[in-house]
Amino acid sequence: MDIKTKVERIYLKEGKGSEGEVERKINRGRSMVGALGAQPKILSSFVSNRFLHSPNPPHLHQFFRYDAGAKHLYMQLPRTFSGLTNLLFNRRNVDESTNTKRKRLRPGKVSPLRPVPDHILKPPYVKSKRPPGIASGPEVHDEKGIECMRASGRLAAKVLEYAGTLVQPGTKTDEIDEAVHQMIIDNGAYPSPLGYGGFPKSVCTSVNECICHGIPDSRALEDGDIINIDVTVYLNGYHGDTSATFFCGNVDDEARNLVEVTKDCLYKAISICAPGVEFKKIGKTIHDHGDKYRYGVVRQFVGHGVGRVFHSDPVVLHYRNKDSGRMMLNQTFTIEPMLTIGSIHPVIWDDDWTVVTEDGSLSAQFEHTILITENGAEILTQC
Repeated sequence: MDIKTKVERIYLKEGKGSEGEVERKINRGRSMVGALGAQPKILSSFVSNRFLHSPNPPHLHQFFRYDAGAKHLYMQLPRTFSGLTNLLFNRRNVDESTNTKRKRLRPGKVSPLRPVPDHILKPPYVKSKRPPGIASGPEVHDEKGIECMRASGRLAAKVLEYAGTLVQPGTKTDEIDEAVHQMIIDNGAYPSPLGYGGFPKSVCTSVNECICHGIPDSRALEDGDIINIDVTVYLNGYHGDTSATFFCGNVDDEARNLVEVTKDCLYKAISICAPGVEFKKIGKTIHDHGDKYRYGVVRQFVGHGVGRVFHSDPVVLHYRNKDSGRMMLNQTFTIEPMLTIGSIHPVIWDDDWTVVTEDGSLSAQFEHTILITENGAEILTQC
């Protein structure tokens, strides 16, 4: 019996879905684990490409493990790849234990796609049914390109600032998406997330335990929530990418501290950037600061080059690492640390986008697009 058949039987026996749904799960695992050069279907942040681009990719059958009497199928990988394992297959029952009084997130109703006027320039991936991956090569700009990046960054920052004013109890995340969508197209730009690999909305709204890529829906924000809003605009052929975590109503000290430390991590990382600096120093700076407060640093989702394409080299890791690579003058990329109070292991919902913490603990994120200058780094996504 081949591994695909074994996995199908396990999933069907446990009521994990129809044969078609099982096929989708297997294919997604195969595309992310077994295929040379495959790219994960993830928006704005990526699994590290060291494994995905291995010259000798392992076979799928090496990774699966099933314990009799256990609730789930697991992938068994070396420690280096354990985060990818959790992202793909180690699903927890949503009602299993949490040490919080907050209600766990549940999917809401997603409204239809919002139209974009024909005259607005759209990124190439919108017309393609194939999800784009990370483009090879860094985004390094001439004077004209730098000015275009500054313009897209300013617009993204203004949109994010406006979106933050909408955060209050009772506001639906879909209403935030509607407002963001309208502001972006009113300024002659395209909302980059819309249609990226099939993403159905113009902004990501990640509430409480949602690490990233939350799809705006009918859920209304509640007093005490925290919400990350991730905005990317495509203006005159260049992307500007930014995000911030906002407080909704009366937020407790535990959540406030997490958000403030995550924000500090971003700015501390930006402060060490300059031509010739090793990218791994970003991860060390973030990880060291998070450790002081005993917060976890999510590893599976990373920063990236950004500019004429949405995602390009380099992959910017937010945790301690030994990756090579140095920053270049006039290069643009994002830094976007995600910290958690509890588990750093992500679980992806059946919508293939929404990523939440395994244990339901809070997560926060901040992001800027920066330009490497002669004197350090210029933040492009600020008002």
